Amino acid sequence: MCGIVGYVGRRDAVGLLLDGLKRLEYRGYDSSGIAVFSGGRVEIVRAVGKIHELESLLFKKRLSGNTGIGHTRWATHGKPTEKNAHPHAVSNVILVHNGIIENFAALKKKLEKSGASFRSETDTEVICHLIHNYYQKTKCMEEAIRRALLNIDGSYAILVMDASNPGVLYAARKFSPLIIGIGNDEMWVASDIPAILPHTRKVVVMEDDELAVITKRGFKLFDIEGREIKRKHTLINWDPIQAEKGGFKHFMLKEIFEQPRALRDTLAGRVTPSDSVVPDELRPLLDKNSKLDIERVCIIGCGTSYHAALAGKYWMERIGGLPTTVELGSEFRNREPIVSKKTLVIAISQSGETADTVGAARLAKDKGAKVASICNVVGSSLSRISNAVFYTHAGPEIGVASTKAFTAQLAALLLMAVFVGKRRRFISSDIEMKVISELKSVPEAIEKILGAHEHIKTIAEKYIDSERFIFIGRGLDFPIALEGALKLKEISYVHAEGFAGGELKHGPIALIDTGVPVVSVISGGNLKGKMISNMEEVKARGARLIAVAADDVKDINRIVDDIISIPCREPLVFPIISVVPLQLFAYYIADYKGTDIDQPRNLAKSVTVE
Repeated sequence: MCGIVGYVGRRDAVGLLLDGLKRLEYRGYDSSGIAVFSGGRVEIVRAVGKIHELESLLFKKRLSGNTGIGHTRWATHGKPTEKNAHPHAVSNVILVHNGIIENFAALKKKLEKSGASFRSETDTEVICHLIHNYYQKTKCMEEAIRRALLNIDGSYAILVMDASNPGVLYAARKFSPLIIGIGNDEMWVASDIPAILPHTRKVVVMEDDELAVITKRGFKLFDIEGREIKRKHTLINWDPIQAEKGGFKHFMLKEIFEQPRALRDTLAGRVTPSDSVVPDELRPLLDKNSKLDIERVCIIGCGTSYHAALAGKYWMERIGGLPTTVELGSEFRNREPIVSKKTLVIAISQSGETADTVGAARLAKDKGAKVASICNVVGSSLSRISNAVFYTHAGPEIGVASTKAFTAQLAALLLMAVFVGKRRRFISSDIEMKVISELKSVPEAIEKILGAHEHIKTIAEKYIDSERFIFIGRGLDFPIALEGALKLKEISYVHAEGFAGGELKHGPIALIDTGVPVVSVISGGNLKGKMISNMEEVKARGARLIAVAADDVKDINRIVDDIISIPCREPLVFPIISVVPLQLFAYYIADYKGTDIDQPRNLAKSVTVE
C-alpha cells in the first residue's frame, strides 16, 4: 500500500527522492519521509500529511547527498503521526517498509525482553531491531538482513541503508512489489514504475524472498539462502508523459480520456483483421493435445475488478458455455473453496499486487486449479504465480478510482470468453467474428461519448446537491450499475448504491422518495421492457430519472429527466461503453464538490495488505 523510492548515484538525492515520492503519493499519503547521507551522516526528515508538508521541511533543512531512501505511508499499524512515519532507524539501520508483519507482536515482545526500546507503534520498527541485532553479531548488513527476514511472517518490501557504509542500498521483498531501476552510474529502487520513469526504462523486477545489494555501479541479487541470482533487465515501454496529467485537471479525467487508446492497445495483436481471437498468452491453459480441459470457471476480484468479474460471468456462460461463479478475493480465501484441476480460476487485479486476489489465486493453484490472471503490470506478483497471464495494456493508472484499467479488464474478459467458447466448440466462427467486430468498434464509440462530455457535465451539475443516488441495471448492465455507484461514492463521498432491477421490489424500492436520483443503465435486447418497467416504478414514486441508454431505446424520453445516449446497439459490448459516462458523471460531481479526486480519503491505489 505504501510507496518506496531509493537512489544511489552521482546526483543530489533529495530532489530526486522527493519527485519519486510525488509520483507514488497515490500509494499512500498519511505521512512521508526521507533519509539521506548528508555531511558524513544520515539525516532523516519525516512529516505527517501529504508530500508538500515534507517538502516544506526539506526546504528548511537544505540537505544534500548522493544516497537516500524515501517513503509515503498508508497506516496499518499505528496512527498517522511523525513517530510512526518512515524511515525508521535503530542505530546504523535505517529502513522503509511496505507490507504487514503478521508476527510483529510476538517479535516485539521478544525483542523488548532482550532490551530493545521501541519509539513507534509500527510493525516496521520490529524489522529494524531484528536487523540491528543480527548486525551486531555478523558485522555484515547483507547477512543481518537475510537472517532477520527468516524470522518474519507476512508481506514486505524493504529498503535499507547502513549508516556506517555510505553508497549502498539493500532491498528485499516478499508478497509486496519492488523494482530496481538501472541508470548510468546511478541506480534506483521503487515500489512502482512511475517513480523512476523519468530517469530510466531499464528495470529488474525482484521476486519473492530475494535480497539485492545496490551501488551506483550496479546490483547483486541473492535468494533468501544467500545464493547469487542472475537476471536480465526488462525494458518498460511506458512513456514518462503517461504518468503525468498531460494538461488535464486530474489524473482521473486524463485516464478516462485515455480509454480508447488503452482498449486499442489491449486488443492489438490479439485479434486478427478477419475478426478472430489469437490470444497466445492463454495457450498455457491447453493440455498437450491443445484441448481446454476445464468444466467450470471461477472469476476472482476485489472492488472495481469484482464488478468486471461479474460481467465476465455473463460472457463466460453465454459465449464460453461454462458454469461460472464470481468471488471476492477476501471471501474466497477465508473458507475452503472447492476447485479442481478442471477448474479455471481467473484472477483480476490492475496492479497484480492486490493481497486478497493474489492470495486467492495462490490458494486455487495449490488446490490444483488452472490460474489465469488479468493484470496491468508486467512482472507483478499475480502474474508470476499464474499459469497464463493476459496483460491489459492500459499504461500506468495514477488516479485511485480505476477507469481505463476497468474497461481494459472488460475487453480482456470478453476475449477470454471467446477463446474458451471457440476452443470448446460452443460458438461458431460466425459468432466469434460478430463479437470481435463489435468489440473492435468500442474505442470509436467511447470517443463519441468523450466528445459529448460537456453534456454529461451539464447533467451532473443538476445533481450536485443530492445526498444519495440509486443505480439500477439488469443482465450485463447490472455490474455497470454497481461500478457507477462505486465511482460516485469513491470520489464524491456521496452515498450511492447499485441494484439489479429485478431486486427493486424486494426491498430497495423503499429508498425511493421524491427527488431521489435514480440512474438507469439500459441496453437494448430482451431486458429492455423489464428495465423500462423498473424506471416507471421509481418515477411513479417521485424519483428523478437519469438514463444511460442505447441510442435505439427510444420509448423512455417521456419518463426520464435526463438521458445520456450510448452509440451502441449490441448488448454484449454495451457495458464497456456505458460505464464511461458514469465515470464522467461521478468525476464532474466530485469536481463541483471540490473533493480530492485523485486521492480520495481513506483509499489507496493498490490494496497490497489484507
